[in-house]
Amino acid sequence: MPDHTDMPTEGIGARLRETRKRRGLSQKGLAASSGVSVATIRSIEQGTSGAPRMGTFRKLAVVLRVPTSKLAARQEDPVPQLGSGDAWRPVQRAVEQPHISDLLLDEPTVASVEEDLQAARTTYFADDHAALAADLPGLLRNAEALGDENAARELRARTLHFTGAALTQVRQWDAADMALERALDEAPDSATAAGVITTRCWLLMRRGMLAEARELATRWADDLEPRRVSRATPDDLAAWGWLLLHAAAAAVRDNREGEAATAIRMAKGAAVMTGRELGYGRRMNRWGPLVVAHKQVETHIILDQPDKALHLAEGLRKKRKAPPSDGNSNRHRLDVASAHTTLRQYGEAVDVLLDVHATAPSWLANQRYARDILGDIVAKRRTLTPEMRQLADAIGLPM
Repeated sequence: MPDHTDMPTEGIGARLRETRKRRGLSQKGLAASSGVSVATIRSIEQGTSGAPRMGTFRKLAVVLRVPTSKLAARQEDPVPQLGSGDAWRPVQRAVEQPHISDLLLDEPTVASVEEDLQAARTTYFADDHAALAADLPGLLRNAEALGDENAARELRARTLHFTGAALTQVRQWDAADMALERALDEAPDSATAAGVITTRCWLLMRRGMLAEARELATRWADDLEPRRVSRATPDDLAAWGWLLLHAAAAAVRDNREGEAATAIRMAKGAAVMTGRELGYGRRMNRWGPLVVAHKQVETHIILDQPDKALHLAEGLRKKRKAPPSDGNSNRHRLDVASAHTTLRQYGEAVDVLLDVHATAPSWLANQRYARDILGDIVAKRRTLTPEMRQLADAIGLPM
């Protein structure tokens, strides 16, 4: 997942300034110890830096000897949202005020709503936000009209879960939170509920609420841990494993490396017991050893260990065929590009970005992480190659 926050910095700046002073450090001293520039520290403290990377907060927190969440806690101020809020308002109303519309021309069935949900997932993975915003209100109304049988509740829970994930992706926080809350209420079993919780953890992390995300994922992982792993079903292992991965993701960003390492190790064991790569099925994400390995690479990136990240990524590339082009595998490739950039291997980083652009151009165009990586490359180059200019145009990098 992208290593940045989506929140204002006014209150964060005051906390950074107060913590820095209590540690007896000047801005220059903190910059020298953390590797974060004086200009960046100054802009954060003044509240003029926009939305800093979570990695930046982590570097500062390590030097200041505090959890990252102490510096990067969520503020209640409104935050920039992706795209037009007007386009998502009908989706928000459909989530907040569920009702069965009198305008339904045909009585929906479980089969028809399932078909529409899968079509919406295709639109989501194509990053066609406008089309998705137009389709979701009708999908939600049809899911609401299915009744209260177990099959209907399970499908309604997955529809609300999917809606919560889509709203999180476009930063419609409050509506996403309500959709996930309703999905949890509708969930007929622990595996479905666990999937909703993993997305809620993602929402919390995107809002900078690392401690809350870590505690939520850890609590659910503890509750769902199979008593006998050897007898757990693949779906049970996938649900448990993803909770562990989210616990690890929040912990490592919050300077709790020991907790993160333990959670990753347990998730790896769950993936080995699964025995194979599981497709999406009724889940929001794939699951298996490759997914866990990708998260290990991400952890090395967060810990500023680009050499270890590339070593592990190269081993994966040699052992396995290319993964499908989806959010998880594409983010992994951005992690690889980030590692190359940190090691000043700019040509290799650009090659990775070009490869992602070739397979997922719409996805790449919406990734701030990609803009950050290419921005670092551009800032350190005197001249740009035609490929770099092509990428800059494709992802909207300010020039």
